Amino acid sequence: MLFHSSLRKELSRSFGATLVVLATIVMTIILIRTLGLASRGGVNPSEVFLVMAYTLLGYMPTILSLSLFISIVGTLSRMYRDSEMVIWFASGRGLGDFLRPLLSFAWPVLLLIGALALVGWPWANAQTQGMRAQYEQRGDLDRVAPGQFQESSGRNRVFYIDKNSADASQASNVFISSLERNMEIVTSAQQGTVETEQGVRYLMLRNGQRIESPFDRSGLKISEFQTYGSRIGDGGGIGSNGPSPRATPSLGLIGNPTPPNLGELGWRVGLMLAGANFVLLALVVSGVNPRVGRSANLIFALFFFAVYYNLLNLGQNWVGSGRVRMDLFLLLLHGGVFVITLIWLGQRHNNWRLLPRLRGASA
Repeated sequence: MLFHSSLRKELSRSFGATLVVLATIVMTIILIRTLGLASRGGVNPSEVFLVMAYTLLGYMPTILSLSLFISIVGTLSRMYRDSEMVIWFASGRGLGDFLRPLLSFAWPVLLLIGALALVGWPWANAQTQGMRAQYEQRGDLDRVAPGQFQESSGRNRVFYIDKNSADASQASNVFISSLERNMEIVTSAQQGTVETEQGVRYLMLRNGQRIESPFDRSGLKISEFQTYGSRIGDGGGIGSNGPSPRATPSLGLIGNPTPPNLGELGWRVGLMLAGANFVLLALVVSGVNPRVGRSANLIFALFFFAVYYNLLNLGQNWVGSGRVRMDLFLLLLHGGVFVITLIWLGQRHNNWRLLPRLRGASA
């Protein structure tokens, strides 16, 4: 009992601290990216923190896997460094005996990783894409703030107004630059009002000027008007073609087994399998070599994590493009890592020395 309880207690402290540090780093990166999107008009500035929370929820399976991996490697490496492992080995414990307390500690985390990968990841992406689509599909005049140039939803017009009324239905000193029929059209007016006809909104300009300049510079047309109407359309935005595979529920991916959907499904299932393999990998790669420093083993372990995770993303692209079947890739990557790790664990647990035996046989 002392063996199990002491190990789980230290793992809990290390896992909690690692999770907080990694979540803080990821939140900072996400905040910077989200603020950049908001400054470019891709995200509603009032929903920055909500988008950041959904994005962080989507990345939680990866954060949890990395936190679990680092906490196990760090705890066992500390035990090697302080000679606690030598004491446990001398008392009859082998490296394989650490597998049971590690799994008893890790199984709730692995269940949470699976739930977040299969349910939380698509739900968070659906919420984020929905907010971005709703913000992109707002009317052209809703995008305009007094004193600022703003693109339309179709990216073919630029609006500018000096000031508007409280209900955003009237504006003064209106400027519109648009690209239509192979020409650049600049329209300016002293006043503009919003009117609705047959469900379509129009910006009615009064007392203004319109300049039409063809791209081939064949001529310049200048006209003045008392009243001129310009349609204010709604943008198609993101999501007009339906949700992406990242925002599709896992059952929806199973019901529509297209290559992109299977690639996304394989990635989600792979996160769960990778989390279990990381527990075994952390056990076998832990150790301390006094000749190379204390952090060398952790760097080596993080290299394993990075390679494994990149192979997982690479497999998603291969399955999504139809180059390999999902079940075959899951078997080769995760099954192969599992078998290799078990062999490695058996070699360290039983102190197998294959190379000296081969040398003795050759002599």
